[in-house]
Amino acid sequence: MTDLQPYAGRWVALVGEEVAGIGYTAVAAAHAARRSRPRDRFTLQFVEPPGGRPLPLPALMEQLRPLFAQENDPIYLVGGAVRDALLGQVSYDLDFVQPAGAVKLSFRVADALGVPAYVLDKERDTGRVILPDNHTYLDFACFRGPDLAADLVSRDFTINAIALPAAAHTDASLIDPTNGRADLQAKMIRHIHDRSLLDDPVRTLRGLRLALRLGFTLAPETAVAIANAAPQLTAVSTERIRDELLKLLQTNQPDEAVHQMAALNLLPVILPEIAAAAGVTQSPPHHEDVLTHTISVLRWLVQVEGALIGAADDPSSALGDIHNRLAVYAPGLQVHWQRVVDGGIKGGGLLRLGALYHDVGKPETRTLDENGRIRFFDHDQQGAAITARQLHRLALSNDAVSHVRRIVAGHMRPLLLAQSGRPLSRRAVYRYFRATGSAGLDIAILSLADHLAARNGPGEAAEWERLLSVVSQLLDHYFTRYEETVAPPLLVNGRDLITELQIPPGPEIGRLLRLIQEAQAAGEIHTRDQALALARHVHS
Repeated sequence: MTDLQPYAGRWVALVGEEVAGIGYTAVAAAHAARRSRPRDRFTLQFVEPPGGRPLPLPALMEQLRPLFAQENDPIYLVGGAVRDALLGQVSYDLDFVQPAGAVKLSFRVADALGVPAYVLDKERDTGRVILPDNHTYLDFACFRGPDLAADLVSRDFTINAIALPAAAHTDASLIDPTNGRADLQAKMIRHIHDRSLLDDPVRTLRGLRLALRLGFTLAPETAVAIANAAPQLTAVSTERIRDELLKLLQTNQPDEAVHQMAALNLLPVILPEIAAAAGVTQSPPHHEDVLTHTISVLRWLVQVEGALIGAADDPSSALGDIHNRLAVYAPGLQVHWQRVVDGGIKGGGLLRLGALYHDVGKPETRTLDENGRIRFFDHDQQGAAITARQLHRLALSNDAVSHVRRIVAGHMRPLLLAQSGRPLSRRAVYRYFRATGSAGLDIAILSLADHLAARNGPGEAAEWERLLSVVSQLLDHYFTRYEETVAPPLLVNGRDLITELQIPPGPEIGRLLRLIQEAQAAGEIHTRDQALALARHVHS
């Protein structure tokens, strides 16, 4: 048997067991074989170094390899898919690089697979193939530099600067010029060179996100480099910052994301209104300044979300209470949080944004009363206005901004309903959802996290029970009695009022319809005649 190891990393054309051609692509090896052995049939084989372990790569690679074997240029899998494979995970978003012609390759691959392709960046020769049924993206780009080594060294972090020849199957074929595998084993995020973060400051946020997602640590020199590069984010497009921020908030540790952004000098640059909450003290039951409390709310919110869909470790704990009382509403809440609003943001991301901004109005509204108690009058409404300005600046869609603004404006409502001590009436439920819409679901859940963060736990048992009862009733009305108390179908319409009451079109019609619907929700009227009678009474 011919020893092929001298040709590791290359293709060979074999006539029997004899090497008839060698090349860095299957096409080159075939050309060489045809020149040296024009009358012989040959087989093509990619030679990998010995001793490698198979990498967990998506099955799609088996479809792609024969297509790539027809190309004149070598093709390499790079970036996150290689990193994840080394971590034992399969990634379905694949990035490929080659010397040139990447856009043309993307369209050839798309045609072969029967799916669409797009030009991402014509100037940089970057294309994308989308497999909608698999929710998979294939990105193709030309080398950033004269060769593969230059391309890899130009990347952000060592763990993302590892390449695999597209024909290879094992880790013995990996190309790792920056020792990324060693950093993977050490669970370390390390930037490649002094310009890595300055060349693209968004990498500061990406590095933090990678660390949180993978459970890795930032190398000390990388933490310093991030802090030094943070001011350069002002020169980066708002959309790219927004996208990274949303991804950070959607990790399992949004609290740590905000904490690290503050520690690394990122928060004052991209979210100055949130950073301004640092050191703003509060009166009991709060035990933390406003920024630290906000971080705690995000931490508790993740736990509340988890308690809704899975039993708490301690059934007698506050999280156990939440699971026992509210888990029945988890399927509805999951649908609510999985919906996608204009701009591509999921509902769960809007809740996380609402938690981040819920107390943003406190620095501007902080006062001391005559007894030395700290007050934040109207901080919810002031905060809603600040939130809207900030989120518009981050280029979120109007729908997304409106929803988060409602969360911030209404985040005190469940707490106030619980503090009133009065039974939750049908009219109160109707007015709650009339003011908040579907954001009322998020507000209800956020109120639990807000309460737990302020008290570092449930606090006084009766107070916690009242809030939990209010939240349970609000969710029950929304999910099981929606057309009864949240948004009853109107018994009459505007034309009926104009005809029956001889009222001209105008704002009065809208006012009467709202009063009729509220009376329906309260259970006070049930028929068309009763609705018209109420309208006549309040209009006269």
